[in-house]
Amino acid sequence: MAMKNFMLSVVAWVVSALATVVFACTNIIVGKGASADGSVFVSYNADSYGMYGNIYHHVGGIHAKGEMRKVYDWDSNKYLGEIPQAERTYTVVGQMNEHQVSVTETTYGGREELWKTEGMIDYGSLIYIALERSTSARDAIHIMTSLVDQYGYCSEGETFSICDKNEAWILEMIGKGKGEKGAVWAAVRIPDDCVSAHANQSRITRLSQYDKKQVLCSKDVITFARKKGYFSGKDAEFSFRDAYAPNDFSAVRYCEARVWSIFNRLCDGMEQYVDYAKGNDLKGEMPLYMKPKQKVTLHDVMNGMRDHYEGTPFDILNELGAGPYNMPYRPTPLEWESEGKKYFNERPVSTQQTAFSFVGQMRAQYPDAIGGIVWVTNDDPNMAPYVPLHCCITEMPKCFRRIDGVQDDVTFSWESAFWVQNAVSNLVYPYYEKMFPDVLKQREKMEADVDAGGMEEYPLQLLKEQGEGAVVKYLTEASLIRSNMMLAAWQHLFEYLMVKHLDMATKKTADDDPLLINFDKTANGFAAPPTRPGYPEAFRKQIIKETGDKYLMK
Repeated sequence: MAMKNFMLSVVAWVVSALATVVFACTNIIVGKGASADGSVFVSYNADSYGMYGNIYHHVGGIHAKGEMRKVYDWDSNKYLGEIPQAERTYTVVGQMNEHQVSVTETTYGGREELWKTEGMIDYGSLIYIALERSTSARDAIHIMTSLVDQYGYCSEGETFSICDKNEAWILEMIGKGKGEKGAVWAAVRIPDDCVSAHANQSRITRLSQYDKKQVLCSKDVITFARKKGYFSGKDAEFSFRDAYAPNDFSAVRYCEARVWSIFNRLCDGMEQYVDYAKGNDLKGEMPLYMKPKQKVTLHDVMNGMRDHYEGTPFDILNELGAGPYNMPYRPTPLEWESEGKKYFNERPVSTQQTAFSFVGQMRAQYPDAIGGIVWVTNDDPNMAPYVPLHCCITEMPKCFRRIDGVQDDVTFSWESAFWVQNAVSNLVYPYYEKMFPDVLKQREKMEADVDAGGMEEYPLQLLKEQGEGAVVKYLTEASLIRSNMMLAAWQHLFEYLMVKHLDMATKKTADDDPLLINFDKTANGFAAPPTRPGYPEAFRKQIIKETGDKYLMK
């Protein structure tokens, strides 16, 4: 009870410190020919201070004629209106539906005068309505663009990743401003043998450079830009990004730099784009997609979502901002001032403000119910393991759900993956170099235990013997069990870290497994004296540099 009261007080402090909701997300896309096992991969860090990491769930079914679907703004929960419900909807788990269609996003903003549109469909509703109704990536693109044509679009500029078990697309969209109802948009298919990424800046540039058969766009994408004075050249020179979201320093330094780092992990030749990623050459640009240097694995994608610019010119370790214990995170806000000058913090892919993270694995070699795996975690994925849920499940594990007044953005619960994972993370951040090795060990162990390999054999046998209903029931139960195992392990990890690292000292352990709270004891049964490491040597030197002989022993 004492620990529970302590954590409630910590959570109250955290909640009181939360400021405005600002989305700043990252996506990775991998074509089926670029992956090691033929999967199409898409990933999504949903980054927002104050956002509760609810994993979306909709159980599909047949709907009566005249039934309406209410539309609520995803960011604010404001009621926007309602539209006719589809006759048939499909089960959605997180960002994937039962046909292995996945839709994710990053907000790029774009020209501000285009934000205030006459419309009732926001970008979040657009994603989930499309997932509820689509059977393929192309189908989702058609549904999304038709919806904004009919009902209008009311969000900022968005880049959507839209993928299925065979194809991967990037769709970019922005409204038309006051007095206009629809949106202008362009979509480009990512070649099967390539990878792509986007991170809060438009990435579709000159449309004529892409294979015409792999490009879709609104009929007025160029004429509207001419009408607004955003473009005046030849049609072949038209760039969607340059017209609707021109580069500036922040768009490149905070956003495109993350794309550079992901490409740098997966592809060769990224040295030539370093100056661009630093924001020194705003006219430069990186390709929308590239061929990877080797086939990309599931864990390559997961680790890409954990990127902190390690070993690159943007590395944020081993500097004063990392604190005594080399923390690869920086406090909000992103920009700050001192003595009349403006500065900024580096913005890596992996950040403390992640509400949930998703890796979609779509596999054409398996039936949809078995092939579509929704890997999720409710915090910065560097600090927690991805848990596999299948795209067909009929019940969402309680730990991944928002329950108002029970577990939500202002209500702490030990039954919530969001709060338990954040309890561990926020305990670790200030003492990162000391504590993170224990987190990493447990994270890697849990992911290895539930790797996709080997999860198909029994469901395939069950499908053959008892049919799809039995498979859905089995995979739902398996998803619940895996989720509860993760939750229990992370509850236990919090206890282990609290005991081991109490009061900035370190107790000696009799076993290296964080799941075993097994500490050394004296012959009389008390805890063995802890080690007291103090500050690391690099930070000691910084203290001496700042204080001189003030603390020198005489």
